[in-house]
Amino acid sequence: MHAVSWGVASPAIAAAFAASLVEVVEAFTIVLAVSTFRGWRPAALGTFVALCVLGLLVVAIGPLLELIPLKALQLTIGVLLLLFGMGWLRKAILRSAGALPLHDEVAAYAAETEQLSEEAKRKHTSLNWIAGLAAFKAVLLEGLEVVFIVIAVGAGRGLLWPAAGGAFAACIAVLAIGAVIHQPLSKVPENTLKFGVGVMLSAFGVFWTGEGLGVEWPGADLSLLVLVAAFLATGVATATLLRRSAAEAAS
Repeated sequence: MHAVSWGVASPAIAAAFAASLVEVVEAFTIVLAVSTFRGWRPAALGTFVALCVLGLLVVAIGPLLELIPLKALQLTIGVLLLLFGMGWLRKAILRSAGALPLHDEVAAYAAETEQLSEEAKRKHTSLNWIAGLAAFKAVLLEGLEVVFIVIAVGAGRGLLWPAAGGAFAACIAVLAIGAVIHQPLSKVPENTLKFGVGVMLSAFGVFWTGEGLGVEWPGADLSLLVLVAAFLATGVATATLLRRSAAEAAS
């Protein structure tokens, strides 16, 4: 395994941090709704169990990655990253252009609280059980995306620890801010983050896919920065054109 250059490590850390920040903010909103609805105990219990499941998943998957040939691993992860990243980038472009509504954490918080109340009335089961299960599902589902991104960005290039560090930093940042303000993090520029994450994951996807197919990238790892710039420029230009088209159609 060759030494990891900062040119590749820094985009990996940034991609893992930004993607994890988005997912953790969404999970935190639901956990906060649960804690408001039934207190911190069921919220903390559901979160803890979900984190344990995620930890076991990482421990189980890690050794399996070592058994896969490097080229096959890079090709598979590259294709998955490209599909995943392009999906994020597409939605971010459409939201930036006004074709899709922006995600509202305050509205999500209110909707989750109302849903918990409705489920409690309808099912006539323990409120603590319902609240804990809601926290568990939120952390598990959002956490699975974080795990996938960390593994996808870091596998096969010695970047698992840098990517995991970026994800961990995002978790600490959200929990610290959330603990202080104790309300949904509605000020986080989520669509901007998703735009950036879509750009970086798409660039990594192309880079990994090329390496898996045996492509010799000009400048080696530094070509990743060129791919990031190309996706960013294309995304911004597409969003601008869509915004102008919508304005012309409205006028």
